Order: sequence, then structure tokens, then C-alpha cells
Amino acid sequence: MALPGQSARSLQAAQASPSSSSVDGLELAGRHILLGVTGGVAAYKAAELTRQLIKAGATVRVAMTEAATRFVAPATFQALSGQAVFVDAWDERVPNLMPHIELSREADAMLVAPATADFLAKVVQGRADDLLSTLVLARDCPLLVAPAMNRQMWDNPATQRNVAQLAADGIAVLGPDEGVQACGETGFGRMLEPEVLVEEVIAFFTPKVLAGKKVLLTAGPTFEAIDPVRGITNLSSGRMGYALARAARQAGAEVTLVSGPTGLPCPVGVARIDVTSALEMHGAVLPQAVDADVFIAVAAVADYRPAAPETRKIKKTAAGGEAMSLALVRNPDILSDVAALPRPPYCVGFAAESHDLAQYAESKRIKKNLPLVVGNLIADGFGGDSNRVILFDAAGAHPLDTTRKDGIARAIVARVAAALAS
Repeated sequence: MALPGQSARSLQAAQASPSSSSVDGLELAGRHILLGVTGGVAAYKAAELTRQLIKAGATVRVAMTEAATRFVAPATFQALSGQAVFVDAWDERVPNLMPHIELSREADAMLVAPATADFLAKVVQGRADDLLSTLVLARDCPLLVAPAMNRQMWDNPATQRNVAQLAADGIAVLGPDEGVQACGETGFGRMLEPEVLVEEVIAFFTPKVLAGKKVLLTAGPTFEAIDPVRGITNLSSGRMGYALARAARQAGAEVTLVSGPTGLPCPVGVARIDVTSALEMHGAVLPQAVDADVFIAVAAVADYRPAAPETRKIKKTAAGGEAMSLALVRNPDILSDVAALPRPPYCVGFAAESHDLAQYAESKRIKKNLPLVVGNLIADGFGGDSNRVILFDAAGAHPLDTTRKDGIARAIVARVAAALAS
């Protein structure tokens, strides 16, 4: 949907360019963000938000309401952004005395965080009685707002009507979150945390090539119990799977992540199901796969599990001296079972090999009847932040440059989206 004062074509351009936005992990490189700060206690979070937007590569310029300056001084934002901060609609630093026109012209997006109940009402009504509200009305870029207010103000029917109207006008409403508020009460109304808002801004600029699709992924290792404290597992960190879940969500998909044990935070906007063993992962995946459009099996699933796990810790004296034998049974093949469904999703397999990658990856693709397999040598990045992978499909092998896993994830998502479209 095009925003007020913006054509659908300009919105697509805002989401699609610049092409360098993901260089070196700076996903907002080349982006210009106009950050509006209104008079709520959450204004202190806007300082950290400014820092994190810049860390992601964006240029940030801040415009504040007079009330916002009661919470955080403009000098704070000027020091963090390295840019002049604007409060007055008659600021003489703008040569034509029209900051409400000039400040938004170079912006790729305008984000108001925090956005108070009063400010949301102003936007809905088209009021323009200070610099920030006038900037909103005269802007030439998309608008995102992050509400922040007391829970009763948020629940008030007037606020809910205003939020619905904002969405109908094509304005992105980010949050709010639920939790303890400055007033001591608990409920919805908390502004989203700065790191979450940065994720939402990155997602906003990502082309929605998977819009309307349901993507199911597995990630991380599995743990097969030998006894209550020991088990069979592997060195998978889960980073590749989590990066793919994040990239798919940013591309507009509804994403469910079935994860083995990792210490990674769940990507913003992704539904996560935590499991431990291969059997648990199998049980979680199959019901979800029936409705999925895409299944990406990234998890390093144990091929075998102990046939009879002990309920008590095994003592050395009970293990038979210096040697111990462990009977193993085969785990179900999750990817094969999903690919064999009557109406399977588009299935993507992963092959991490120590040698003969092309042979094993292509064999896996053909044996399991998969349209795409992502292969890598363990020495090239198993468990690390970067990797080098080769995509195997019916047309052959397609190497990707060695890069960070978030960059690889975006390339894989683009390949999957193109396959679905064709």
C-alpha cells in the first residue's frame, strides 16, 4: 500500500535500494532515517535507538517535540548522531526557514519513537502545530511509529481507533510491547526495545519476496540422552538456521523455527518451538509441515540415539571397567519424511561434509527428491559466524562467496523465492 503523499513506485524504491545495504553486515548502510522523538519517558530509549541505527549503517537525523526535551536534551542526540537536532519549526539553520519541508526530503523513512497517544492522534487528524507533526504531514517518505504510553491509554477505544486508522493509512505501527511500565503498572504500552526497532526498520526495507508464505525451519543440534547428564550431540551453533529464519521473516514470510538446544535469541517476529532430541524435533516438525510452503532443514540432527537411555547417572564401576558399549538405534529422517508428504512444501536440505562435498550433496538431493541442497565443507565455517556454501539444484552447482551467515541466508531466501515464483 502506498503511503499518503507517496506513490506505490516510490515505496517499492524505498524498499529495494540501495543495493549496498547489506555490505559487511551493515544492513542499513546508505539509509537516511529521520527519527522523531516525542514527550514520553521512553524518550531515553531513543538515545540507544539512535546509536544502534548508526551501528547498523544508517545516517540518523533527529527532530524532537518541545515536551521530548524535558526528558532528554537535544545535545544527547546531537552527540550520538553527529547531526544537528531540530525542535523549532522556525529554525534559522535551514536557509529557507522551512525545516518541516527540507528535513524529510533526503530521508528514506521517518520513525517516530516514542510516539505518544497525543502524537498518534495528531497524525490521524492531520494536525500540524509543531515541527514534528508538520514534518509528518509534509513528508515525502514512509512513516513508522513506535507507540509508548500507559496501558490504560493504549487500551482506550480512542487510541485503538487511531491505531486502526494509522494502519489503514499505510503507516507502519511497531508494537507496543507488554511488560512493567514506568508508572509501575503492567500491560501493553511499552515501547519496543531499541534492538527490536532496528530489526523492524531493516525488515521494512527488505523486499517482501516471501509475502504470504509460511516457512518452517529447523536449526541447531539435537541432544540424544545416554543418561540424565550425558548425551550424544554435535558442534552445530544454530547460527545458519537462525539467520535463515530472520531473513525469511524480513522477506515477509510467516516463520516457525523448530530449534534444538542453542544459546541464541529468537529472531524478532519468529515463532520458536524448542526441542531437545531428534524424536522431539520430528514430532514438532511433521504437523507444521502440512501447512508450510517452504521447509528448510538446517538442524544437525543426530542420525542415531541410544537404544535404552539410563534413568540414573551411569557410574564408572557399572560401565564394565575401561571399556563401555552403547547400543544405538536409527533416528527418523525428518527431511525425508517431509519431502514424502502427499503435498510437500518446497524442501531445502543442508549437507555439511568433511570431504567430497559435491558427490554427497548431489546424492542427498536426488535420493530425497529435493529441489535444493545447500552444501558446505565443515572446515569452511561449521558453527562460525561466516561460511562458504554451494547451492545444488537440478541445473548444477552454484557457489556463493564466503561471507557472513546473514548474507548467505538472504541469498538462499532469494533463491527459494525465485523458485516459488517460477
